[in-house]
Amino acid sequence: MAAADTGSDMPDEPGRLARLAPVLTGVTALTCLLGWLQKQPCASARFDFIKTTTNACYTDVYPLYYVRGLNDGKVPYFDSFAGSDIHHVEYPVLSGGFMQVVAWLVRPFGGDGRGMAFYNVTVLLLAVLAVVAVLATAYVAGRRSLRTGLMVALSPALLLTAYINWDLLAVALSALAVAAWSARRPALAGTLLGLAIAAKFYPLLFLGPLVLLCVRAGQWRAMGRMLAGTAAGWLAVNLPVMIFAWDGWKEFYTFSQKRGVDWGSIFFYLQSHGLDGVTSDTDRLNLLGTGTFLVLALGIAVLAFAAPRRPRLPQLMFLVLVAFMLPNKVWSPQYVLWLLPLAVLARPKLPAFVVWQLGEIAYFFGIWWFLLSVSAQTPGADLSGTLSAVLSFDAPAGGISQDVYHLALLARFATVLALAALVVLDVLRPSGDLVRSDGSDDPAGGVLDGAPDVFALGRRRGAHHARVPVTP
Repeated sequence: MAAADTGSDMPDEPGRLARLAPVLTGVTALTCLLGWLQKQPCASARFDFIKTTTNACYTDVYPLYYVRGLNDGKVPYFDSFAGSDIHHVEYPVLSGGFMQVVAWLVRPFGGDGRGMAFYNVTVLLLAVLAVVAVLATAYVAGRRSLRTGLMVALSPALLLTAYINWDLLAVALSALAVAAWSARRPALAGTLLGLAIAAKFYPLLFLGPLVLLCVRAGQWRAMGRMLAGTAAGWLAVNLPVMIFAWDGWKEFYTFSQKRGVDWGSIFFYLQSHGLDGVTSDTDRLNLLGTGTFLVLALGIAVLAFAAPRRPRLPQLMFLVLVAFMLPNKVWSPQYVLWLLPLAVLARPKLPAFVVWQLGEIAYFFGIWWFLLSVSAQTPGADLSGTLSAVLSFDAPAGGISQDVYHLALLARFATVLALAALVVLDVLRPSGDLVRSDGSDDPAGGVLDGAPDVFALGRRRGAHHARVPVTP
């Protein structure tokens, strides 16, 4: 018996990802093609809202091309538009920049076809980003790169939600940031993470796990370079807009603060069950959601230092993201893409993953069919009627009732919560962690992979479990 190599798992099979890349690229491209086909019933109807909710093929991309003035040549953040409470593009600047680049690309198309061209070019670029996210996730998975890559590439969540919004930009950048960190390039990882934060807010949460694990391992230099890179990457794209278009730049932040309860939030369910007084007050709602997240984040911090063996980076990143999403006032269907790469890295086991995906599928169809009943002002089908329609491979006529929608909402909430609980269990009992079962430590951890602890709570009690297992 020989002690396992405590270094990175990436170099032990040179060229493995290069050999797998054609397979993973092809599978991801096929899923993305099927996702595009799934949207075609709505695209043929120019994304008419009744059609999109009936066929569950809604996208923000096509309508926002017109609603946010891109068809009129308006530049995000620098130009305003009238007609709503929102006067500028309400996305972080890198997402707005993505929209603008595509708007420039489709200018040669005729006026009538430019909107669909905008949608199709956006879909093509998002499909490329999906491939990038899959390959980057496979890269950091170590010896299970094929399994992990295929779990992301073949997921129903990717097929159904890839083109709802521009989230794949942040997902791909976040995956690249983790890949750079795993390759022991903390400055580059930070820069990519800064760009991801400039595309969506949620990657900011990943700084917490990185800092916590670096502190436990005493990796101060890597942590400093990562933080400096994050600041540099974020400022590089935000500062010019902040200086020259301040009102447009801050639209995302003011809109997020003033936004009320979204259809997918747990608060939407709670406001129907006695908490409408809290959810109707935006300030109290923000306080409740943020306060709950901070309590959960504190628990994750304790877990990071008290676990018998230092948690793997994807485990903590997944947990902090779940802690953010569960009490959030907004939880859109495409947010599943945020969790997807981290979920398969944190726990690459199929049974719980499949159950979670079923929960996401139930919610995906549930939200659109509920919005169909709301827009059509019908009571919607009850559970029996909904199941009967689904078994007939049809949409419930007039949508579904609010009670049925609540079941779909709770199915997603419960399956995400259950998956997080299983990850916590793996952290507390490292022997049950599939990734570590072969002697690996943290393939995605970079400088953390195999590093000794410098600071840990209850270190003596967990010393036995903290050792890297031996392999033949």
